[in-house]
Amino acid sequence: MNAHQRITPTPVSRRRFLQISAGFAVCAAGLAGPAGAAVVQDTPLHSWRGIALGADAEMRLYHPDAAEAQRIFARAEAEIRRLEAIFSLYRHDSSLSRLNETGRLETPPFELLELLTLSKRLHRETGGAFDPSVQPLWAAYAEGFSTSATGPDEETIRAARARVGFDGVSIDTDAISFARPGMALTLNGIAQGFISDRVSALLREEGLTDILVDLGEIRANGTPPDGAGWPIALDPERVGNAAQRIRLKDRAVASSAVTATTFDAKGRIGHILDPRSGAPADGPLRGASVIATSAAIADGLSTAALVLGTQGLEDALAAFPRSRARVVERNGTTRWLPA
Repeated sequence: MNAHQRITPTPVSRRRFLQISAGFAVCAAGLAGPAGAAVVQDTPLHSWRGIALGADAEMRLYHPDAAEAQRIFARAEAEIRRLEAIFSLYRHDSSLSRLNETGRLETPPFELLELLTLSKRLHRETGGAFDPSVQPLWAAYAEGFSTSATGPDEETIRAARARVGFDGVSIDTDAISFARPGMALTLNGIAQGFISDRVSALLREEGLTDILVDLGEIRANGTPPDGAGWPIALDPERVGNAAQRIRLKDRAVASSAVTATTFDAKGRIGHILDPRSGAPADGPLRGASVIATSAAIADGLSTAALVLGTQGLEDALAAFPRSRARVVERNGTTRWLPA
């Protein structure tokens, strides 16, 4: 492999439907959301459908002015596209792809600096369990299982691990650079949360007060008409019968599960890797849902949770005020952290 040969990610099949629902409090804005429907009174509903972050998406807006609703749709869609052009691994012209290809990115976008700075904090507070530099290892597993039922051999994994280490990423307003040849970043464990936060902020700038943004990770502001918070089902493994329903207000939630996405055809080798060992996460947790003040923090912590285990996750949560998690243990038992 050349020093910075492109590492082409394997697209992940996303079994999800992305949605944004918002309205003005004075108009009794409502939502048909993940866990139920609210009733909207006397305010027209406007809809947009398309593709966002590689999945089917819908925006629904309760607004008295149809032209204004369409303008807001266009602005939100443009913001998602703009951020995709920074963070996407699947676009060869994105800022992240150019960094991975050359090992250095001059005058990086502010959003990339902001997200990598938060990633550094998460990396520190999780003891290295959250590590965006895991991309070479992820690529080794994806490519290995695409050609063999047993996946990559030990030598391939060792070579990939040698290119992993977030301490080798230099972040500065002038440039982002890698310390070692062949390094690469993935922001798939945090970027969806970051984009959810940004879209939510954009809608608040437009005067919308009651908002649910679900772009794979969920950001909730305000409330539905009943005033009790947005109804959300916590079900990281997507098995339905293990879901717990909560009400979310001015918070965010993100979920991860060991086998939500897998490398192998039999669905046994999960996509979340331990950057410290080079192996797929195989700890005491099967799934975790993290509630935090931002979707980016919730996203990053839920990604690290399955590597950290119960005590490690509880320690990491303590570093982020007003954060908590519902975890699914190997035997199917669920509990909240901190207890």
